[in-house]
Amino acid sequence: MTAQSYRAMEEEFSILFRRARARSLEVARQVHPELDADAYGLLATLDRTGTSRVTDLAASIGVGKGTMSRQVRSLERLGLVRRTADPVDGRAFVLELSEDGRRRYRAARDARRARLRQELASWSEEDVSQLAELLHRFNTRIG
Repeated sequence: MTAQSYRAMEEEFSILFRRARARSLEVARQVHPELDADAYGLLATLDRTGTSRVTDLAASIGVGKGTMSRQVRSLERLGLVRRTADPVDGRAFVLELSEDGRRRYRAARDARRARLRQELASWSEEDVSQLAELLHRFNTRIG
């Protein structure tokens, strides 16, 4: 690949990341007006995993324990997650979405997906699949 290709790719990623950050804040606010955009990703992870230990969440997202603890406290205060005793280690606890958190998260997620489908309506199924595959390969590589 040429230097020009890398510059073009870097510029497009920069635009994508700025827009994604702004959109994440919009979607987070759909879940709850006080929800931080970064904490939205925790809701997505908990919806996918069902339950998770705080240390596992921090490792999967790539943040420190202090940052994770602050986000978890905020999510608990908003009533979006709840702590329960870890069935494997009684000294620890696991997090899971509250019923309200699950309902709010899924409504916002479904609206986000509908918007994405609308924005890509003119794309072929093959193009959408190819984009998803390339993004997956990239995310796997950098993760």
